[in-house]
Amino acid sequence: MKRSDIVRSIQVKFKNMRATDAAAIVDTISDHMVESVASGNRIEVRGFGTFQPRARATKIGYNPSTGKPMPLPASTTILFKPSRELTKEMNGEN
Repeated sequence: MKRSDIVRSIQVKFKNMRATDAAAIVDTISDHMVESVASGNRIEVRGFGTFQPRARATKIGYNPSTGKPMPLPASTTILFKPSRELTKEMNGEN
């Protein structure tokens, strides 16, 4: 599903809403989610799942072409954990 699909589905649900307003809603929500996770906060969307930053430690990796060890710096990534409802829906248990 793309951003435009989400905007279109909001317009279908709220028939009097303009496309620009629906797009502004989607953009505002995604901007706030990005800012929140980037500042180290956990986001919980009930019925969907949680997003939280996860720190990765410095480690030694290997160059696949030469086989030589190389240091990989510490970094931060995002962990997504789906909710039970989403997991059940994906597995067809509903």
